[in-house]
Amino acid sequence: MGMIGTQELILICAILVLLFGAKKIPEIASGIGKGIKEFRKASNEVTAELNKTEKEVENKKTV
Repeated sequence: MGMIGTQELILICAILVLLFGAKKIPEIASGIGKGIKEFRKASNEVTAELNKTEKEVENKKTV
């Protein structure tokens, strides 16, 4: 459950072509890729900030 098979992937691609046309799909894919990249970047920044705060708290406990 949760895995997309080959048949489902082909069906999704066919629906996308019908809805948006073949010329729009690269633009949409590019936009989705940029969105994912920005999300990962923000996620990494939050994780780094949390790690930094955690280390500061640990340092205050040892002092």
